[in-house]
Amino acid sequence: MLNKIDGKTTKFTDKELIITRIFNAPRELVWKAWTEPEHLMRWWGPKNFTCPAYKIDFRVGGKYHSCMKSAEGQEYWSTGTYKEIIPLERIVCTDSFADEKGKVVPGSYYGMPTDNWPMEFTITITFEDFGNQTKMTLTHFGIPIGQMKEMTGTGWNESFDKLADSLK
Repeated sequence: MLNKIDGKTTKFTDKELIITRIFNAPRELVWKAWTEPEHLMRWWGPKNFTCPAYKIDFRVGGKYHSCMKSAEGQEYWSTGTYKEIIPLERIVCTDSFADEKGKVVPGSYYGMPTDNWPMEFTITITFEDFGNQTKMTLTHFGIPIGQMKEMTGTGWNESFDKLADSLK
């Protein structure tokens, strides 16, 4: 499935969710928005969510640990390990649900219908100059086809809407 609207492209395949966005900001600023906690906390999470905590050890082998908080006060923690970092070009990391202490937990910990949901995913984010703007592509690998993949795509796109606003 392919959805393309105003510089926003979302594609679903059997194993991947691919989202491409064009941001009206230089690549260095979009990169910082992904690599510095004070930037991430401004936009991380779907609309009506906040990000009260985001810790990063931004190096290959380093970890991140973050919290998204819903308007109702429910916290959703995640963690991952950075696998590849090419400054201003590419970030590859793992992604898993976690508890507040950073221990990986199944999605069911948060009440998700995750019968075939893996414990770990791979996320790749690439950054390219696009005139005076930045083209960013996120590939979220390993999400099974179905409702959860569509919900994940919606969540990422709402986060990226907030990211676009934070870059102004």
